Amino acid sequence: MEINRVGTRASGKGPSDYFTGAVRIDPLFEAADPARAQGASVTFEPGARTAWHTHPLGQTLIVTSGLGRVQRWGGAIEEIRPGDVIWFPPGEKHWHGASPTTAMTHIAIQERLDGKAVEWLEQVSDEQYAFKEDGE
Repeated sequence: MEINRVGTRASGKGPSDYFTGAVRIDPLFEAADPARAQGASVTFEPGARTAWHTHPLGQTLIVTSGLGRVQRWGGAIEEIRPGDVIWFPPGEKHWHGASPTTAMTHIAIQERLDGKAVEWLEQVSDEQYAFKEDGE
């Protein structure tokens, strides 16, 4: 058994190569081999978001606070709220982040395949992030 006490792992800033805006990453767990699971609590300030990316074994997000957005490649932008659970299948290109006016925190859980849990791609442009409430 292993207990990771709150406050024993330092928060980190989301690197600008992979995030737009202010993002804080709080590591929660990273299972030792042969297990592959890892998880973090990620907080996005208003307007902040990930770059487009994929996960070799998929990703689960659990929204814990605020108001956010998610989008898969070719799909519509969807609003996400506390209690929502989002699943991205393996290899599905997507992004996630806060709404323009409200911060959002989620727990992100993914698994490593051959040591890698994510493939980072291009940034989400301001035009791609733009979203009108009436769906236009």
